[in-house]
Amino acid sequence: MPSPVLHRASWLVPVSRPVIRDGGLVVQEGIILDLGPFEVMQARFSGAAVQTHPDTLLLPGLINAHIHLELSHLGFLARRQQRPATFTGWIEEMLRERERHGATGSQVTAAAREVLARQHRDGVIALADIGNTDTCLEIQPGFPGVVQSYLELLGLSRAAAERSLAVLAGQDDSRMCTAHAPYSTHRQLIVALKERARRLGHRFPIHVAEPAVEEELVCHGRGEIADFLRRRGFWDGSFQPAGIDNAGSVQYLDQLGVLDSDTLCVHCVHVREEAIQIMARQQVRICLCPGSNRFLGVGKAPVADFLAAGLLPALGTDSLTSNPEVSLWREMHILRQDHPAISDRNIVAMATLGGARALGLEQDYGTLEPGRRAAVLAIAAGEVHDGDQVYPFLTDGRQKQITWM
Repeated sequence: MPSPVLHRASWLVPVSRPVIRDGGLVVQEGIILDLGPFEVMQARFSGAAVQTHPDTLLLPGLINAHIHLELSHLGFLARRQQRPATFTGWIEEMLRERERHGATGSQVTAAAREVLARQHRDGVIALADIGNTDTCLEIQPGFPGVVQSYLELLGLSRAAAERSLAVLAGQDDSRMCTAHAPYSTHRQLIVALKERARRLGHRFPIHVAEPAVEEELVCHGRGEIADFLRRRGFWDGSFQPAGIDNAGSVQYLDQLGVLDSDTLCVHCVHVREEAIQIMARQQVRICLCPGSNRFLGVGKAPVADFLAAGLLPALGTDSLTSNPEVSLWREMHILRQDHPAISDRNIVAMATLGGARALGLEQDYGTLEPGRRAAVLAIAAGEVHDGDQVYPFLTDGRQKQITWM
């Protein structure tokens, strides 16, 4: 068995405990054995070879808990100067451009592969990809980390739901499947997808409360999204509004019995106190996408309220159709701008431990702890004051001097 290696760095950021100045991280065969002050580790592992990382901060690999890789070839949509006037206007344009450029093919695959490779270069060790095709299955082999690929099904009308249920019935148990959103997916399909996820023991990611107009449809069967569905021919009158207020989509999903600790609610912008209480009671997972929310103008998630309720969110980038840059460094930076009262330490925890918990990977990733995989980022850093919780790599949202340890 190879001897352990003691990595000495100016700073260790374990995430699960305070920052360690002049720290030592002991690794053997890709697994963390121990960590602490360098002198303590050196005495404890006197025979270990020492590798020094001067002026460097060691951090767990990042977790991108929500991305749509198969939409990467449509990145021009989020790079334009003019942002969409309405949420459904953006959806219509995205669908139109996807039909024009194709949902599959060599261009789609090449763009998705490049973005996936870039994710790892930017420090991402695991991600959850949501798609309507098998593009991600084609490109994920060779990714030096974890890719959870979910086939997303939708259909609000009864006929569309039945078609999706037929697709679901034809999937092998190795294929993870999930629902798009309460405003686009028939309740029968949502329940069937969640029951299958429970049976197979995997996460159930679903877009929840992203635009404010979602609540109008889910609760009352009217509004901007209902008008959009009618224009597209997706409305047949079979949708049954929940007839509820205050807790909106969260209460609707709770009534369907699909909220639990394996449900990952993505976006969660328009959730009030009653909804957060339900989420805390059901111990649901949350993934925030602040970059996408900013571009689409849908608002800001109540991050402080989630943390106060004991819910540590994960972070995701969503796709290049709604985010000019799919970078978790940028997501952390935007969170810092939008929520200055949230500590840098909590923001970093969202991009690491929060993501690991959201995807069920916390036994291997998300923190620097004995027994975890040594998927460690080495970041050129100046001063880090954990007392003030100032992390220099969050200042501009871009981290260029980064390598895998």
